Amino acid sequence: MSYVSPKLHQQFESLSVDLKNEILSRDVQINNLDDLIAVLQQIIDEGESAT
Repeated sequence: MSYVSPKLHQQFESLSVDLKNEILSRDVQINNLDDLIAVLQQIIDEGESAT
């Protein structure tokens, strides 16, 4: 189950619903901004390699 630190609630909630759902589906631990950026970069990289 994914975890997003309460400290990042505002940043996480600013994302689109689809992006939040994608992050949560990945079973990740997001404890700080670097963790969030890393997951977002992974999603971008996967999207670029799919095209």
